Amino acid sequence: MQKADYIISADHVFKIYGDKAVLNDVSLDVRKGEFVTILGPSGCGKTTLLRLIAGFQPATKGMITIAGEDVTRTPPHKRPVNTVFQRYALFPHLNVYDNISFGLKLKKLSKNDIERKVKQALKMVGMTDYEYRDVDSLSGGQQQRVAIARAIVNQPEVLLLDEPLAALDLKMRKDMQLELREMHKSLGITFVYVTHDQEEALTLSDRIVVMSEGRIQQIGTPVDIYNEPINSFVADFIGESNILNGLMIKDKLVSFAGKEFECVDEGFGEQMPVDVVIRPEDIYIFDPSDAAMLTATVTSCIFKGVHYEMMVLTPDGYEFVVQDYHSFEAGNEVGLIIKPFDIHVMKKERMHNTFEGKLIDETHVEFLGTTFECRQTTGIEPGTPVKVEIEFQDVILQDNEEDGMLTGDVKFILYKGNHYHLTVFTDWDEDIFVDTIDVWDDGDRVGITIPPDKIRIVKW
Repeated sequence: MQKADYIISADHVFKIYGDKAVLNDVSLDVRKGEFVTILGPSGCGKTTLLRLIAGFQPATKGMITIAGEDVTRTPPHKRPVNTVFQRYALFPHLNVYDNISFGLKLKKLSKNDIERKVKQALKMVGMTDYEYRDVDSLSGGQQQRVAIARAIVNQPEVLLLDEPLAALDLKMRKDMQLELREMHKSLGITFVYVTHDQEEALTLSDRIVVMSEGRIQQIGTPVDIYNEPINSFVADFIGESNILNGLMIKDKLVSFAGKEFECVDEGFGEQMPVDVVIRPEDIYIFDPSDAAMLTATVTSCIFKGVHYEMMVLTPDGYEFVVQDYHSFEAGNEVGLIIKPFDIHVMKKERMHNTFEGKLIDETHVEFLGTTFECRQTTGIEPGTPVKVEIEFQDVILQDNEEDGMLTGDVKFILYKGNHYHLTVFTDWDEDIFVDTIDVWDDGDRVGITIPPDKIRIVKW
């Protein structure tokens, strides 16, 4: 597809505050008439990206085009977009009609044109008999409809929605999701929607843009994002997943949880470490039999309304989440089957921690702004730039910051069946990755220790 075929294009966009990149080299193309959802956890940069498209903030670097025109420095009121906010931003002193007609009056349209457009917008959002109601007398869902009507009455080419349903209760949110989807179909304009709710994104979108830490992780249809996650962050963030370390023995044969399994994946090489993803609903659970690929003991069983969610533990100490319409109570022995096409193999993002460093002397190396005692430096001259490698399991976290060689904050926790894989953001503004069986919480402040004999020094 050519750039001209897209109504919105963000090309290598950065947004930097001080020394922090809130958006880090983001590129995104949106087709005319699409419903695109930008999805990610709090602080990932999704709202900032929407605000840059809307024009409420300028990009530090990069270019944004709308309908083929460069709008990177164009103010919001001159862009062919309208924005619906989480808090609606309705005028409390104006009734429903006057709220919706406000922008049309600024354009100096005739009274008849304004009345026709307002009534058409009210009909679109199912609020035909509410034009003279005070907005403060409306429910949250009704206020949101008015905010959407006020946005679409101006006939924008693009409607931007920033977590518009976040303030609604669960039932109203579900109802509004369906109405938004129908509204998008009938209006035929482009929707760009921001949310942290995975189910909402899967329900509404033509395509989903998954973001983390200012970067786009994956762009794809809801089916692609769910069934073919590109990395462990996406697999963990979208729905529930069993994510385990695996070894690709050869094409269509992978090992994990102490067993070998046939799969459909190819091209990873032989004896190659990989990540394996299995969705809970794709594990078949039944009474023990010779057909079982794995045996396990049920440790918990919770009814979730549509299905039962069970935690099971294998004799080798691997834990799986299983979802099924049939229940097996805690303590029951069960058999498990995982079919080849239900196993998704992903390339590992990293094999170990790698840092740039400098050898101070035969027994000391500097990296992450700290001097560490080390071994294995034979043949490397002091002062030489080096590559420092540390296995995930060799990083030790301390409850007491003062006991660590450096300090940081736990910011991402991934359970991998028999251990946790943590991302710790150090005070040197670099991540260090840790495999541990200890339980930590997101945001925990920790000390970090690395034994000297676990630091591997390699000459650049």
